[in-house]
Amino acid sequence: MVYSKLITIRPGVRSGKPCIRGTRMTVSDVLEYLAGGMTEDEVLQDFPELTRDDIRAGLAFAAERERQLHWSFRASWRRLRLNGSGTGRARAETCTASSTSLCLPR
Repeated sequence: MVYSKLITIRPGVRSGKPCIRGTRMTVSDVLEYLAGGMTEDEVLQDFPELTRDDIRAGLAFAAERERQLHWSFRASWRRLRLNGSGTGRARAETCTASSTSLCLPR
């Protein structure tokens, strides 16, 4: 889904958080309602200014942001794990644990 027309980020609205087009409803607000157990229909009933496409755009936006965060974390982690031995050679260690919290630097 192309969410660029449905999700807006404006510095003066909700501290620059991503919002559903034309509203002050943030993407995280919608995600919290859904995560809290509300159905799409319940969200739409409580907030008639929203549409199903708005909700799906928020989910698509959050998924894309998560992908970006994951790859950014991986790149940062790889840079952190580069350790030189003083000879100019660097060795990259990769984390193979199933949880990234197990791979944090000590």
